[in-house]
This record gives sequence, structure tokens and C-alpha cells, in this order.
Amino acid sequence: MDATVILPILKKKLAFLSGGKDRRSGLILTIPLCSEQTSMDELSVTLDYLLSIPSDKCKARGFTVIVDGRKSQWNIVKTVVLMLQNVVPAEVSLVCVVKPDEFWDKKVTHFCFWKEKDRLGFEVILVSGNKLTRYIEPSQLTEEFGGSLTYDHMDWLNKRLVFEKFTKESTSLLDELAVINNGSDKGNQNEKDRSMDFNYLPSVDPETVLQTGHELLSELQQRRFNGLEGGVAWSPMDDELLAQPQVMKLLDSLREQYTRYQEVCRQRSKRTQLDEIQQKVMQVVNWLEGPGSEQLRTQWGIGDSIRASQALQQKHEEIESQHSEWFAVYVELNQQIAALLNAGDEEDLVELKGLQQRLSDVCYRQASQLEFRQNLLQIALEFHGVAQELSQQLDGLLGMLCVDVAPTDGAAIQQTLKLLEEKLKSVDTGLQGLREKGQNLLDQISNQASWAYGKDVSSENKDNVDHIQNVMEDMQLRKQRCEDMVDVRRLKMLQMVQLFKCEEDAAQAVEWLNELLDALLKTHIRLGDDSQETKILIEKHRKFVDVAQVSLCCIIASYFWHFEIESSHISRSCINQIHMIFHESVRFKELV
Repeated sequence: MDATVILPILKKKLAFLSGGKDRRSGLILTIPLCSEQTSMDELSVTLDYLLSIPSDKCKARGFTVIVDGRKSQWNIVKTVVLMLQNVVPAEVSLVCVVKPDEFWDKKVTHFCFWKEKDRLGFEVILVSGNKLTRYIEPSQLTEEFGGSLTYDHMDWLNKRLVFEKFTKESTSLLDELAVINNGSDKGNQNEKDRSMDFNYLPSVDPETVLQTGHELLSELQQRRFNGLEGGVAWSPMDDELLAQPQVMKLLDSLREQYTRYQEVCRQRSKRTQLDEIQQKVMQVVNWLEGPGSEQLRTQWGIGDSIRASQALQQKHEEIESQHSEWFAVYVELNQQIAALLNAGDEEDLVELKGLQQRLSDVCYRQASQLEFRQNLLQIALEFHGVAQELSQQLDGLLGMLCVDVAPTDGAAIQQTLKLLEEKLKSVDTGLQGLREKGQNLLDQISNQASWAYGKDVSSENKDNVDHIQNVMEDMQLRKQRCEDMVDVRRLKMLQMVQLFKCEEDAAQAVEWLNELLDALLKTHIRLGDDSQETKILIEKHRKFVDVAQVSLCCIIASYFWHFEIESSHISRSCINQIHMIFHESVRFKELV
């Protein structure tokens, strides 16, 4: 029976255990009857509760019951004494009925308690309050009986409530902790039962219960110490009523079970942490091997232009962004696993290392695949960039070759030839760079199958290889056509250089003829004084004519030789020069 159930009755102080002892070391039970009518039922309940407190050893020494009838009527006292027979007959050794002075003398004869000793099972004596010390030491009597024992019923009741609350909570807590601890010790538990035990928590906080117990024990020990040293009597919460030993025993059991419970909680927390880490590891692994790998499986192309390659790179950056979120989780998990490995138990090391190894393998493989794909796209972008630049160079060279050349002199033709040679050399350099980039890209594509995760990428790789080879072959053909056109243009321009040279020679010949004519007209005007001198002048004149004719024939022969090679290249100025030389020679002959 708990004090809280009968708390209103206990507050009435119908009976109490003061903590005092008789000369046989039996406990003293006091029943203070009042002038008001006492409820026998309530008194019986009170006695049942009080007699349940002492230990069996303490009960075996018997009780001395003090029935204080000084403020009550005789019939109530008699009823109470008779009730003790039914409540605690074997545990009562002496009943001291405290009577009022000279009040019950005539009535006692009607009921002699000593004659009923055998039937009652205990001795009953009538005694005045001032003579009670004959049977009980004054130090074991409360103040109302002339003793020195201090007793505060409400203080006792409050302490009793605290004690019972602690006892109830600690007992319940011990049962709960035992269930939890014993359940965690079962090695053959299935996962479902273990999960239930993990979710089962004590109904009260063990720390709070332990603190309450320590405070209660401290107060009990302090009261006992004061009773020994200061002479203050013990209270019923002390050693004789087993309060202190019971509290100590409960605290010891609680500490033991709580220590085991803390270890269980630590193991549970570690197990929970391991399960959470394993769950997160599997989430990372499943995503990387599932959706993450599937994203990369669909990305095998390299594009057919710079714009297409840039679009693929942008798509790849989006994939990398999604992967980076999971890689951040990997870094966090790796740190947690490393911390657990440093502070973990021996049995957890294998599992933790296995999780760490698997997580690292998957993440490193996926990161390597992302890096490989990024490098491949970068090389493809560089390849298409070189191809586009080479195409522009070929277009510029072709445009230059398709335009008719109308140079003004040989120097302009030489400058044009130099520009053609430079452009052709630049095309050669660009084509060589394209071949190197293309070969590097082909080497990368040949290694792409190792990242296929079982996917057949031969068709995708074949398309990429065909595209690269087609681009390089197309550029080679275009370069070859441009080289052929450059050869033709080079020959044509060299011929034009020679024509310009002939024009210069013709102009020089005309100039010589004019000078020869001027010299002839100025110096060869004499006819001679005799036939001999005239013959000499004629011979000299014939030499002038021969020189002019030879020069004219050489120049005309040179013009017509070029005319035979490529008549379309003879300019109008060349024709005019021929006519001028011809007319000059005719005029020269006429003058002669």
C-alpha cells in the first residue's frame, strides 16, 4: 500500500511510529486517541500501513503499543485494544494504555485486560502518562509522554512520500532497465526484436531518480549522524525501519543497471550511427552506380563542331554539379568513418573498413570517369577548333586563288607569290596540328570502352572515329586541291614576271635604237670625198643596220616565244612595244 493512496488518512495522525524503542529493542507504535470519534476503519488502514514498514527481523522483536486514551472515552480505548488482536496479535508484545488520572478506576473492574492476556496474545497495562517511563526509556518517548524524542509527523510523512516515490520509481526503473539490458544481451535476437528494444526507453530519467536517491540517502545519513553525536533520537526513517539500507541497496542496483544501460545506449548509439552511415553509404553508392552512371552512359558523343562540343561540355558540367553534391556526402561520411575507426571497437573495424573501401572505390571510379569524359570533351573541342581554323585558312587561300591577278609590275607579282607561299605554309602547319589533335582524340576514344560499365559502345565509338577521320581526310583533300591551284598560279605568275622582263628589254632596245638613230643622224652625215671614203661610210652604215636588225629580231623572238607558251598572258603593252620597235626600225631604214 502506498502512502499516496491513504494520504488523507495518514495526515490525521491516527497512529505513528516515532522511531523510539522499548527495552527489548522493539519498536514503539503510538495511537493518540482524540476526543472526537475515531474511525476504526481508518485506524485499521493506518496500522496496516505502519506495520508494513519495518522488516521481518524488526517485527520479530515485537511492538510496544502506546494507546493514548487521555482524551478519549473508555469504550473507544477498549475497542482499539481489541482491534489490535485482529490487526497485529503476534507482533504486539505490550500495550500501554495511557489513562487519565482517576477517571477510569471504577470502570476498569468491568474489564480486566490482564485476565485476557492469553486470549489477546499480548499484555495490556494501564498507566498514567507520568509513569510511562517505568516501562520505556524517556529518550525513546516523545514529548507528550514526558520524553525527549523529537517527532514531526508531517515531516515524516513528507519524507515517507519521497522515499516511497523513490522506491517505486527506482523499482520500476530497475525492471525496465533489466528488460532493456537483458534484451540487448540476447545474441539470437532477430532484427525486428532488436529494433523494438532499441526504441524502448525508460519511463523516467535514470539521472533524476539517482539524484533523488542520493539526496534522500544524504538526508538519512545526516539525521543518523546527528542522532549519534547530538543526542537527538532517531526517526522512523532511519536504520531500524530499513529506509537507509533499502535506499542504499536500490541505489547500488540502480547504478549497476544504469551503468549497463549506459553501455547498452552507447552500443545502441554506435549501432544506430553505423546503421545511419551504412544507409547513407548505400544511398551514395546506389545513386552513383544507378542514375549517376546512367547519365554518363548516355554521354558518348564528341560533337561535330565547336558549338556542339561546347553544348556537350555544358551538359557534362550539369552532370558534374549533381555528382559534386554526392561527393560532398562522401567526404562527410569518410570523415565520420575515420573518426569511428580511431575510436571504434575491434568488432566494428572490419565492417567500417568494408564500408569505407566500397564507398571510396565507387566514388573514385565515378570521379575518374567524370574526369576522363571532361578531358575527352576538351580534346574534342580543341580538335574542332583547329579544324575550323584550318578550314578558314583553306577558304582564304582558295578565295585568293580564285581571283584573277592583275599586277602592275614584277615586284607586285613577287609579293603575291610570297603571300601565297606563306598561306600554304600556314595551311601545312594547321593540317599537322589537326592530325596531332585527331590522333590524340582517337587514342582517348580507344580507351573509352573501359568506362562503359558493360555497355556496348562500339557503334558510338565508330561514329566518333569516322567523324574524326572524315574531317582529317576532307582537310587533306582541300589542302591538296589548294596546292594544285597554287602550283598553277605560281607558274602563271612566273610567266608574267618574264613578260614584264621582256617589256623592260623591249623598252631598252627602243631606247638603244633611238640613241643609235640619233648618233647616225648626227655623226654619219658625210657622203665622203672619194669613192674609198664612201665605201668606208657604206660599210659602217651596214654595220649600223645589222646591229638594229639583230636587236629587233631578238626582241621579237623573245616575245613570240612567250606568246607560244601562253598567248593569253601577253599584255596589250607588249603588243604595242612590238609595233613601236617595228616602226622605229622601218623609220631607221628609210632614213638610212
